[in-house]
Amino acid sequence: MEKYIQIFKDSYIGYFNYLLDEITRFHWENYFYGLIIVSVVVWLLELLFPWRKNQKVFRKDFWLDTFYMFFNFFLLNLIVLIFLSNTAEAFFNDFLGLIGLQVSDFELLNVDALPYGLGLLIFFLVSDFVQWNTHRLLHRVPILWKFHQVHHSVKEMGFAAHLRYHWMEPVVYKSILYIPLAIIGGFDITDVAIVHFTALTIGHLNHANLGWNYGILKYVLNNPKMHIWHHAKILPKHTKYGVNYGLSLSIWDYLFETNHIPHDGRDIELGFDGDEHFPQKFIHQSIYPIKTKK
Repeated sequence: MEKYIQIFKDSYIGYFNYLLDEITRFHWENYFYGLIIVSVVVWLLELLFPWRKNQKVFRKDFWLDTFYMFFNFFLLNLIVLIFLSNTAEAFFNDFLGLIGLQVSDFELLNVDALPYGLGLLIFFLVSDFVQWNTHRLLHRVPILWKFHQVHHSVKEMGFAAHLRYHWMEPVVYKSILYIPLAIIGGFDITDVAIVHFTALTIGHLNHANLGWNYGILKYVLNNPKMHIWHHAKILPKHTKYGVNYGLSLSIWDYLFETNHIPHDGRDIELGFDGDEHFPQKFIHQSIYPIKTKK
């Protein structure tokens, strides 16, 4: 117990100091200013090349989504995720120790032993595929869907909608992603930063007010014209759970036939069945999945 109390203290003190350093000191892998730079660039693209030309500069829920961006990327870690993550890792390692194993025993591949570009590509592909499957779970498991409805409550799409999600989502994503990343160990902080900013940029673009699909690359990269259909309120008849689950890559949807782009979706209605009763404020959205029984 004393060990976990110390983890609790170290997690909060360590992350607070990290966040303070991010805000006060600029460096190339700075997540705080990186988020701001990526967001401003994609927002400018929206203003220069708007797909829905009648959509306001400050669209519906623009400021709510902006708050979600900083809360989910930074404050959420300070409040709960870092401690949960460190505790889960310690508990898992302790459990393995009881049966005479350690995480390194599960390592099937060390990316350090591969050419740099190949190792980074494998890290990115494995991360994205696992998250694609996790995203499908969020739509298929009723209790997880209740949490995921926060993201699908967006009614006007814009770059900041990318990070409107319930705080339980990263708990689910990180928990499922832990083992696969342990199996392909060897990546360092630079690898994590590159994958992070790549996924952040693609995700922002997917939700932006941009009518892009990247031509032939649409079969590999997720894009605004594809992702808008993931947020469609009216689902196609062949599925009741959703379509176009890709985060950074669209290739998984084409491979497993969950792709759906019937026509230009610029003006389709977004949301989900019953979203007119969904709360509009952050606090109410945060407790909605917990207090809602159906």
